[in-house]
This record gives sequence, C-alpha cells and structure tokens, in this order.
Amino acid sequence: MNIMDFNVKKLAADAGTFLSRAVQFTEEKLGQAEKTEFDAHLENLLSKAECTKHWTEKIMKQTEVLLQPNPSKELNTYARIEEFVYEKLDRKAPSRMNNPELLGQYMVDSGNEFGPGTAYGNALIKCGETQKRIGAADRELIQTAAINFLTPLRNFIEGDYKTITKERKLLQNKRLDLDAAKTRLKKAKAAEARAAQLNVSPPEENNIMIWAEEVSKSEQEVRIAQSEFDRQAEITRLLLEGISSTHAHHLRCLNDFVEAQMTYYAQCYQYMLDLQKQLGSFPSTVLANHNQSSSTCAPSSSTTTPSASVTASLSSITNSAASSSFVELKSASGSRKARVLYDYDAANSSELSLLADEVITVYSIPGMDSDWLMGERGNQKGKVPITYLELLN
Repeated sequence: MNIMDFNVKKLAADAGTFLSRAVQFTEEKLGQAEKTEFDAHLENLLSKAECTKHWTEKIMKQTEVLLQPNPSKELNTYARIEEFVYEKLDRKAPSRMNNPELLGQYMVDSGNEFGPGTAYGNALIKCGETQKRIGAADRELIQTAAINFLTPLRNFIEGDYKTITKERKLLQNKRLDLDAAKTRLKKAKAAEARAAQLNVSPPEENNIMIWAEEVSKSEQEVRIAQSEFDRQAEITRLLLEGISSTHAHHLRCLNDFVEAQMTYYAQCYQYMLDLQKQLGSFPSTVLANHNQSSSTCAPSSSTTTPSASVTASLSSITNSAASSSFVELKSASGSRKARVLYDYDAANSSELSLLADEVITVYSIPGMDSDWLMGERGNQKGKVPITYLELLN
C-alpha cells in the first residue's frame, strides 16, 4: 500500500512538472514569459553539433549510393532478410556476384559459346576476366570503405549524437524548470508587495507572512533549479566539446577512404591497361572496320551526314598519329616485313585475316585508304589495318 502511495505521489509530481514546463514553454512562445538564454559558447557548440550531424548524414548516405548505385529495392530487402537469417544461424552469408563480376561471367560464357579460337570470342573472354578482376576490386573497396569510413560516421549518428540529443533535451527541461521557478518567484514578490501596501491589520499581517513564506520557498526553488541547470549545462558542454575530437577522427577515416579509392582506381586502370595491350586500341579498330564497311557497302553521296563528319574527324586524328615508317612505306613503291600485334578477322574477301605475332609482308598501292595496307602471307593477300601492325627493320 505504501508503494502504491509512493507511485501515485511520484506520478502526480511528474504530471505537475510536465504541466509547469508546458505552461512555461507556451508563455515563452507567446512572449508572456522571460527565457534564460544559453551563453554564446554553448550556443556555438550546439550549432556546430547540428551542422556536423547534418553533413555527416548526407556524406554517409551519398557514399552508400556511390558504392552501391541504384540498388534494387526487392533485392536489397531479400539480401537483408538473408543476412538476418544467417546471422541467427551463426553462419556466414554466401557472397553473391556484383555487377562487374556478373558482366564478366556473361562475357566469358558468350566467348566460350562463340568459340575461344575466334577473335571475337577470345576478346570477350579476355574482357570478361578483366571485368571479374574489377568486380573483385570493387568488392574490396566496398568492404574497406564500410569498415574504415561508413562505420565511424554511422557510430557518430547512432551513438554520440543520440547521447548529445538526450542531454540537450534534459538541458532544455532544466531551463524550463528554472524559468518556471523564476516566474513563480516574480509573482510571489509582486503579491507580497501588494499586501504590504494595504492597511496593516491582523488579517493583512497574516497575508504578508504567507506571501513572505511563499517568496522564501520560491527563492529556494530558484536556487535548486539554477544549480541543476548549471550542472546539466556543464555536462552538455563537455559532450559538445567532443565534436572537435569527432572531426579529427573523421578526418583520419576520410584519409583511409581516399587511400582505398586510390588503390581501387589504380587497380582498375592497370587492369584496363593490360586488357588494352591484349586487344589493341578499340577506337582505332572500330574506325578501321567502319571505314572499310563504309567504302565497300555505302553508296556514294554528296550529302554529308553527322556520323560521316565524326568519322572524318576521327580519321584525321588517326592519320596524324600514324608513325613516320608507315608514311614512308606509303610514299615508296617497295614492301616491308611487319609483325601482327593482335588477331584480326577479315570483314570481307578483300581483307586478310591476321593472327597475333605472325610476320607478313606489307606494301601500299595507289588509291588505298590511309588506314590500310596490302598484306601477303604465302599465296594469300588482302587489305590489313595498319593499327594492327608493327613494321620491322
């Protein structure tokens, strides 16, 4: 029974405190009550904390988008459920292919289907293997960034800042209690002064004594509220001053993230550089085949289309990049030996198919396109693109 009485009294006291805070807050909003302002240093710390939280959330969310762009909502939900199930079973969830790895697998499978011995099939397999390596590097970047960058940012938002928010809310309540106590003291003093102005008589003397006791009680409440407010302000201030340490920690995490990105892009660049050495210059290859198909298939026309203008511009760039050896060979009437750099499948009967590292004889004939030479291998001959050749001394 005593416990129940205590709970009822505590509930009534809490309800009274809540009502007092609500009244004080409402009167402040209406301009009918005074408000204790925080000192400038505390206000600056509060503003810095809010700014840190705001931008940390934005950076964290956009980093997640960068590492996993446009994730499927259904797939993401399924993955989260799967991870939850495996976590409950105390087992590691199986890793699934990311986009570069999936593309690489499709390329490898299609290359094997077309035939590894063909130029296109072989190129698809090489590209697929490179895409898989890029996928592995992408997976490593995501894992490193999650551990070294995203996790510290998330820990701040879900841990440190929640603590700051909780203490800040307590500080706001202590301020409302202090201002409510000040308001009661002000009203008690005003009532005491009015009672003192009236004629002195036994009833009025009793009123003066009552209001004097009320003033004394209100002053005691103000002192207690001021002490609690100062204590909570100091606790909040100490937490907020830790934001500078948070910035220093996030700076180290940012350096780790930049280093992980640098490693990732350097790996991707090296993978593509190796692939380019195997396949040759893709733009030049496309241009050579495009020029050949245009000269053999397209009817002559006096109208210049936008694609023809682009092709002409690219042709001029390719021509300017041709070596002096090819220029000399085209201007002379003799022939030279040349080593084939990459496999090449003839587009039609006028061209000669090539195999990497074989040596053929090449020469120029009048009226031939600047990107092509005539090639001979035994009894076989046909046009070959110069971008696939390396002249030998």
